[in-house]
Amino acid sequence: MENCMENCCGLVTVKNEPVPLKSVAVDVRVQGHVATVTSTLLYVNGEERPLEAVFVFPLPGECALCHFSAKLGDTEVVAELQEKQKAREQYDDALSSGHQAFLLEESDQSPDMFQMNVGSLPPGESAAITLVYISELAMQADDALRFCLPAVLNPRYTPQDMDMSKMATVTSVPAGMVPYTLALSAHLSSPQPISKVESNCALEPLVYLNTDETQATVSLSSGHMFDQDVELLLYYQDAHEPTAIVEAGQDSAEPGSLMGDPVVMLSFYPEFPAAVTSSLTTSGEFIFVVDRSGSMDCSMHSGKDSKMRIESAKDTLLLLLKSLPMGCFFNIYGFGSHFESFFPKSVEYKQKTMDEALEKVKGISADMGGTEILEPLQHLFSQPCIPSHPRQLFIFTDGEVGNTKQVLDLVKLNVNSHRCFSFGIGEGASTALINGLAQEGSGHAQFITGTDRMQPKVMQSLRYALQPAVKDISVDWDLPDGVSVTTLSPALKVLFHGQRALLYAQLRGESSGNPEGSVTIQYNLLEETVKNHLGFCLKPVGDTGVTLHRLGARALIRSLEVEERADGPESEALREKLLQLSLQSGVSSTHTAFIAIHKGNGQAVQGPLLRRNIPTPSFMMSGGFGAPIAMCCSMAPMSPTCLRMCGSFGEDEIYDDCAMLDDEDGFAVENGFEEPESLTDPLLQLISLQKASGSWEMDSSMAKVLERSDDELAKLMPVGADKAVWATTLALIWLYGLRLEAQDEWQFVAMKAASWIQAQKVGCVSQCVQAGNALLGCQVQQKTLGL
Repeated sequence: MENCMENCCGLVTVKNEPVPLKSVAVDVRVQGHVATVTSTLLYVNGEERPLEAVFVFPLPGECALCHFSAKLGDTEVVAELQEKQKAREQYDDALSSGHQAFLLEESDQSPDMFQMNVGSLPPGESAAITLVYISELAMQADDALRFCLPAVLNPRYTPQDMDMSKMATVTSVPAGMVPYTLALSAHLSSPQPISKVESNCALEPLVYLNTDETQATVSLSSGHMFDQDVELLLYYQDAHEPTAIVEAGQDSAEPGSLMGDPVVMLSFYPEFPAAVTSSLTTSGEFIFVVDRSGSMDCSMHSGKDSKMRIESAKDTLLLLLKSLPMGCFFNIYGFGSHFESFFPKSVEYKQKTMDEALEKVKGISADMGGTEILEPLQHLFSQPCIPSHPRQLFIFTDGEVGNTKQVLDLVKLNVNSHRCFSFGIGEGASTALINGLAQEGSGHAQFITGTDRMQPKVMQSLRYALQPAVKDISVDWDLPDGVSVTTLSPALKVLFHGQRALLYAQLRGESSGNPEGSVTIQYNLLEETVKNHLGFCLKPVGDTGVTLHRLGARALIRSLEVEERADGPESEALREKLLQLSLQSGVSSTHTAFIAIHKGNGQAVQGPLLRRNIPTPSFMMSGGFGAPIAMCCSMAPMSPTCLRMCGSFGEDEIYDDCAMLDDEDGFAVENGFEEPESLTDPLLQLISLQKASGSWEMDSSMAKVLERSDDELAKLMPVGADKAVWATTLALIWLYGLRLEAQDEWQFVAMKAASWIQAQKVGCVSQCVQAGNALLGCQVQQKTLGL
C-alpha cells in the first residue's frame, strides 16, 4: 500500500482512487450547555470526468441537523428538507438531467450515521458543502462539559437477519491515513466564567474576549489531520448552578405551533442529602455484558503503550468483582456472533463464586466474531428477576452495530425490570447506541476514549448503581394565568447525584401580568420527599434565535420515532406527525432528507458518473494486526461471515489477506497472537489479593506488593493483632498513603475493607494503623481510613 501511495499524485484511497474531499473546516459556537456546529467540506474534482462523491460519516446521536447548503463559485444553493423518498427521487432526476445535486440523509438504522452525496461535480470544479447541527454538551464527573466532534466511523457489524441493502456503505482507512485535514475554531460564551479548556488534540492558547472571562476563543493547532475524534472539555466556574433559558417563537411561524411559541430549556442539578450520597445498597443483581468481538482486539488509543480494549475490559472486571457487596448476585456474559455466560444463572457473591469468576476472566479474549448484541439482551430480558435484588446491566462495547434502533427498542420495552449502564470503548463507538442504552435503560453512559482509563468511569457508574433508587419523579409547573406548558422531552426516569437533567418545554398562550414562572422537580428518596425548585422569566430578551426550538423538536422527534417503531404497520398517523414536525422545525429525521439542486447548463452526463467513496478513519483497522486486513479477519469465526462483513464495506474493501479458520474457535492470522500480559500494576495486584469479604491475608504475595519482606511484616505486627486485620490495615494505608490519586478506582474496595475490620470488633486497630504508617512511610489518620 505504501508503494502505491508514493507513486500517485494527490489524495488517494486504499484502492488508489483520488479523494475529492480535500479539507474540513469546523466552527463551534458554544452558549452555556449547547453547541452550534458549522462544518464546511471542500470538494474538488481533479479527474477528467464528472463524479459523484459519497461520504458516510458520524455525527452525535442526539444532535439536531438543521442546515445544508452548497457553494459553487459565487453561487450558493440552500437545501430544502423534504420527505426522504421524494428527496432521493429529485436527486436522481437532477443528475439524469445534467444538473448538480446534493443529498444529505440520516441512516435508517442508526441516528448517528449520515450519508452525503455530492452529485455530478464537473472536472476541475469545486464545491464547498456546509452543514449545521446543534448539540447538547454532556457533563463529566469532574464538572467539565464535553464537546466531541466525531471523526472515526468504524464499519458497523451487520447481523445476519438484517437487509444489507438498507445499510450505508462505510469506507474506512486506518487512522493516520485519512487524506484530508481539519481546521477547528470554537467561540465560547457562558453565564459563568470559563476556567479552562482541555483537549485530546493540540490546541492554540485560550484567548479571553472580555474581562469577566465569560467569553473566549480556542482553536486546534494548524495542520491537524482529521484521524481521531476531537474532544474539548470546557470548565466553567459554578457549573452546577441550575438555569432556565427562554427562547422566543418565530414571527413567521404559525401561532400555537412549536416554532411559533416560546420554548424554555431547564438545566437541573438534583441535590441529594449527604446521607444518601454516602449510603450504598448491598442488594442487587449485577450482570456485566462484555463485547468479545474481534474489534475488541484493537488498541484503546493510537498513543504509545496503549492496551488492547479487551485487556482493559479484563482489568475493569477484576476491579468490579472486588468492589461488589457481599450478598448481592452477579453474572458475566461475553458476546460476539454468539454469546455465553460464566454461570447458567446469576449466583450469590461470595468467596467461592468470586474466585471462579476471576479465573474465567483470565481466559477472556476477543475471539467471538461479530458484534451481535441483540440476542444476549433478548436472553437476559427473558430470565426471571431475583426478588429484592434489582437487575442492573453493565454493557461494555466498542459500539459498532448496524441494528442500533432495534436494540434500543428492546431496552426501552424492559426498562421497568432492568437498568442499563453503558460504556463506549475506544474511538468510533456509536453515540446513538451508548447514550441510547443508558437513556432507554434508566442508567448512565460513559465514553472511554483517547488515553482515558476505563476503571474510574466504571466505578462512578457503579456508585450510581449502588445508590438508593430515586422514585416517583414528577415535574410541576407554576405559570401565570393564560400560560400553559407542553413538555417536549421524554419523562424523567432517573436522577443521579451530581448529574444534570435537561428539560425542554413549549410555552403556550400569553400572560398580561406576571412575567415570572417556576418549575419544581419532586422525587422520593429513602422514604423522604425531595424538591428542587427553579424560577425563571417568561419574556426572552432580544433576538434569541431558534436553537432551543430545534433541540426541543429533536427530543420530540426521537420520542415519536420510538413510538412509531413500536406501533409497526399501525403507525401511519404517527409517521405523518413526525414528518410534519421535522419539516416545520427544519430538523432532520428518519423520514426526511436535505436536497439541493443547482441547475447548470442542463447537458446530460455522457455515461455513468465516477463514484468516489470518501474514507473515514477507523481504529478497528489499526489494532493488533497493524493493517487494514484486521477488520475482515476479526469480524467472524467462519469464512462466510467474513465475506458478509467485508461486503458491508462495499466490494472495493474486500481484502485477500485474511487467514481464516473454519472452526468454532475463531480465527487466526499469520503472525499468531501474544498471550495477555500478567498484572503489572501494583494497584491491580493488591486488589486482586483481596477476599470477597473485604479482607486481605498476610502472605508472600502481599509482602511483594508492599515491597517489604515477610520478616518485616511479621516483626512490626502489633502484639496480639490478628494477621488478617494487620494485612487489611496495611492495604488501606497503602491505598490512602501511596495511591490516593486513584481513589475513584479503589473506593469500594477500601469501603469493604474498613467495614470488615469494624465487624471484627478488635481492640488493636489504632496500634495497627500506627505500626503500618511507620512500616510504609505514610502519615494516614485512622479517621481517614474509615476506622
